[in-house]
Amino acid sequence: MPTSDLRLHPRGYKTHKWLDLDATYLIVKPKFSLRFRHADELRIESAMSDSYRFGDYNNGFQVGTNRGTIYNTFPQAPERSETPPRPFATIPFSRDPDFVNRGDILEQIDRRCSEPAARVALVGLGGIGKSQLAIEFAHRITEKQPDIWVFWVHAGMYERVEDGFRTIANTVKLAGRNEPKANIPQLVYSWLSNERNGRWIMILDSADDRDVFDNANIAHGTTSGNERERRPFATFLPQSQNGSIIVTTRNRELAFRLTGRRQNMIEVGPMAQTDALALLEKKLGSPADLNVAADLVQALDLVPLAISQAAAYIQARAPRSSPEKYLAEFRKKQSLQYDAGDLRRDGGASNAVLTTWQISFDYIRSKRPSAADLLSLMSFFDRQGIPGWVLKPPRVTKEDIPGRRIDKDGDTDFDNGRSATDGAVDDDMDSDTDSDLTDDSADTTDDGFEDDVAMLRDYCLIAMTEMDEFEMHGLVQFSTRKWLEQWGQQETFIQKFIERMAASFPTGNYKNWATCRNLFAHVQVAVAYQPSDDRNDIWATLLYNGGWFAWSQGRYEMAQRMVGKARRARENRLGKEDTASLDSMSLFALVLLDRGQWEEAEKLFVQVMETSKTKLGADHPDTLASMANLASTYRNQGRWEEAEKLEVQVMETRKTKLGADHPDTLSSMANLASTFWNQGRWEEAEKLEVQVMETRKTKLGADHPDTLTSMANLAFTWKSQGRHSTALALMKDCAQARQRRLGAEHPDTLSSLATVTKWGS
Repeated sequence: MPTSDLRLHPRGYKTHKWLDLDATYLIVKPKFSLRFRHADELRIESAMSDSYRFGDYNNGFQVGTNRGTIYNTFPQAPERSETPPRPFATIPFSRDPDFVNRGDILEQIDRRCSEPAARVALVGLGGIGKSQLAIEFAHRITEKQPDIWVFWVHAGMYERVEDGFRTIANTVKLAGRNEPKANIPQLVYSWLSNERNGRWIMILDSADDRDVFDNANIAHGTTSGNERERRPFATFLPQSQNGSIIVTTRNRELAFRLTGRRQNMIEVGPMAQTDALALLEKKLGSPADLNVAADLVQALDLVPLAISQAAAYIQARAPRSSPEKYLAEFRKKQSLQYDAGDLRRDGGASNAVLTTWQISFDYIRSKRPSAADLLSLMSFFDRQGIPGWVLKPPRVTKEDIPGRRIDKDGDTDFDNGRSATDGAVDDDMDSDTDSDLTDDSADTTDDGFEDDVAMLRDYCLIAMTEMDEFEMHGLVQFSTRKWLEQWGQQETFIQKFIERMAASFPTGNYKNWATCRNLFAHVQVAVAYQPSDDRNDIWATLLYNGGWFAWSQGRYEMAQRMVGKARRARENRLGKEDTASLDSMSLFALVLLDRGQWEEAEKLFVQVMETSKTKLGADHPDTLASMANLASTYRNQGRWEEAEKLEVQVMETRKTKLGADHPDTLSSMANLASTFWNQGRWEEAEKLEVQVMETRKTKLGADHPDTLTSMANLAFTWKSQGRHSTALALMKDCAQARQRRLGAEHPDTLSSLATVTKWGS
């Protein structure tokens, strides 16, 4: 019989569950084992296929929630085409007025980039000036050829590369980039590969870790919700006739891997003495004694970073400092033989860089301890893209620390997904809040913070991008950490870092995704910073929220790692029966569920349910929620009778305990309707859905997200019954209301618009 195709999102059918008190954010995605009344009306191309074919009477798909809002994710409606902008550059750094050309390196880059599908790597030690050369080249090429796209991608870790590709997608206004599960790397790859889009140059800066580009277990991220489709990020770098790629790296092996030929690697070594003297002169002016200046740059190993730091120190302390005085201090510092000064070397970096850092740091610590503390705190972030608002002093008290229990009268609205233990701070609270720190910096004013920043910038220890984010050179970060380790202060600042991040990183709710993306690289760094057992709770909250976001983005492996660590920390600290531990177990089970590990997920859901029954009672809201979770697991496996039995029990108990019109009761009814729908029991599903929708209109309002979800579900049921015109009309009303209430880019809005487009055609 003829079929009408409906392409479903490969990671679709998500349902979000919010619990009022001790809850966890839940998403359920069935791995389809569907049974319908008429078997010939459904054909699934594969058990985990990205596409499914439904018969004429099975065009829709409805999924109930475990508790709370139901979200159906369908293929997105075609985005309105946007007028692509004219080519421009996305260089995060302004041009360095003190740049000194170094031989013919820039000419070599220009010559090689003029070739089709060119790739070139600048290879050298940390602090040798690779990034500065790339920045200068980028500005020159933009000035010389304004019709070329120039894309800058921080490449120190996977999240930074992913963010860089997302920036490219937004810059060129790629259609489909705003879809909830858009394959951003693939979209960018396709655009870069199309010669009609014009010439482009991509700069991969600080690409030092081969795993970021070659390890598929790391680099599967939002590239796909299907783990079978993992691809190393290197495969998203096109060999395009209209494009060139420039890499800066300390890793020669990775340089060869990304460029393909040794001839494409440009070795960047120390500066020539004349260039080093020119740099020093640009920083300080003409030296009074050329011999002293020559001795100084030689002592600094002719390394640009060391020269810049030394010059910044001299200039900041002028007239009390000079090249002569600095040289004497430098030699004295290098001659000292004590453990705290022996910072070792990072990957063959010049000891001169470490010594110049120590001179500056010791002085700052003696004159402005708060600035030294700020640098110490920053050293534990990922070195790129550190937002200033995260670093600013705290404005709240210990009662506002994320992870503390919210009172029953607190904000528990379904729409914001708040829970007592999910680690979220109030959405209306300033995003730069923090728990009390352990030193006097808690009383520092914003003016003091800005003064600290100014001092660190003056001494060339941090830089600021044009996006108002801070960056640290890897050697400055390394040196600071080593100093803290030597003096026994590492744990103190790790804990401060964790507290700042836990106060700043929100839950994985959709409306927080922009903030989560901006901070996620720093959360990933925090995975390795497990504090002592008595300080584990905040760290566990941070990883719980980080795992939640990773899971919402389809990064199941990272989510499993984060949530698994959070779960173990909470169980060790609080016990397995604590509510926070049960929340972590539930989220961990959902990650397993999305990875297709149904039996393991089911065991955990049963464990949560039984523990809740014993500890809280069989009719406690948390126990009922855990039963709903288990029912969803059965539903995912096509075990309809078992799912129905649990759902009826939950629904009836909630009716008795909470009332027939309570939001949780209505969610239970929606869950049961979903099970009926999956079995082709359209009339029974419709009856429940109408009741849920009308009650939500009365209790919550006609444009409440839950009400709109009910409308969408009912529309799909009508469509399944062959009532095409009424289904389309209802879905149009739903889509328009979601645009008003949720915004044009919300997943639910996109889903509704896609459905309207499909049904209308």
